[in-house]
Amino acid sequence: MPYKKEMNPSLKMKIIEQNNKRESECLCQNASKSIDGIRREKDKKLEDARTKYSRDTDRILHTRAYSRYVDKTQVFFLVDNDHITHRVLHVQLVSKIARTIGRALKLNEDLIEAISLGHDIGHVPYGHLGEDYLSNHCLANEIGYFRHNAQSIQFLDKVENVNLTLQVLDGILSHNGEVVKKQLKPNYTKTWDIFDKEFSQIISNKKIDFMPMTLEGCVVRVSDVIAYLGRDIQDALEVKLISEESIPENLKNTIGENNADIINSLIIDIIENSFDEEYISFSQETANALQKYKEFNYKAIYLNERLRLESPKIEFMYEQIFNKLITDLDSKNTNSTIYPNFMLVKWIDKNYLAKANNAEKTRDYIAGMTDRYFDMFFKQIIIPNRITSFDNNNSKQSVLSLTPPG
Repeated sequence: MPYKKEMNPSLKMKIIEQNNKRESECLCQNASKSIDGIRREKDKKLEDARTKYSRDTDRILHTRAYSRYVDKTQVFFLVDNDHITHRVLHVQLVSKIARTIGRALKLNEDLIEAISLGHDIGHVPYGHLGEDYLSNHCLANEIGYFRHNAQSIQFLDKVENVNLTLQVLDGILSHNGEVVKKQLKPNYTKTWDIFDKEFSQIISNKKIDFMPMTLEGCVVRVSDVIAYLGRDIQDALEVKLISEESIPENLKNTIGENNADIINSLIIDIIENSFDEEYISFSQETANALQKYKEFNYKAIYLNERLRLESPKIEFMYEQIFNKLITDLDSKNTNSTIYPNFMLVKWIDKNYLAKANNAEKTRDYIAGMTDRYFDMFFKQIIIPNRITSFDNNNSKQSVLSLTPPG
């Protein structure tokens, strides 16, 4: 048996009681207490020095899906600049902003951190553009729309199945940072059945949106907007996609014109309008300005033609890769890369493999790819391999690992 250190039982109970007492005394009435966290499966590991939500953070950090954040771009794909934001930085910014707000409002920072770090795990190569292309193939194969928030749940609750609490998974599923609302009020009545129904509805309906079940989930949702709004402007200025003069003066005067001022303004506004309340809210003036700022970002950045010049090539790449992989699965081509890197690896949940159809497995394998791996895989299936001789060793096809080396 492998060696495993166990905490002294009496000390463990004291720490558990201490953690519960701290939350009871320090958190507000409507905060989610760790003791209320519920898991889909009975947990073999009992709580010790970590609360349930703290343990969830660690489980997310140690997933294979989380490790691939490092090479998933945020907005500016195909841009050679090490200072632009990648997903791995974005989720840390969301976590920091949300924990700052949560601390002021006396909410559960462990829950906030877990939701923040897991909320974008479902993003695909080439950001939202890639999401649209993958969604088209999902619809064509009758497995619903592709939604990155639902895909985050797919990875954490099904593909790797790390048995997170309902409160964490719900916050991830409901984070929808594309929809800006003045006020977010939690739906405290959610159960596993309701959560599973919402998951199915999100995949089947492109526009549907649900409120989180906790105030902490609401904080992460608004923090996602706060984190990307100013940072995307900063990145756009960095790569000279926009100029400072193009930012409307009325927005500068209401919220701010640089990332630091925008974050500061929005955090203060949220705290001032949400303290001791049963909801998370912006002021009406800030909510209006935030919506206008978001509209500016879409027009000037996200839908900018210069940013989408290579989109036909990316769409072609998605078509070739999806068709190749689903054909390999349908024909049981065990020489395909998807077998050694996805179907046969130990960390993929066996129950998932038994239940998922080939289109779903293809979707999940592609969604897990980093931008760089996606490019390497495309080259492997399109560009002929060159060899030095036809002996057995040199003629074998090289196999890409799920996370490319180097």
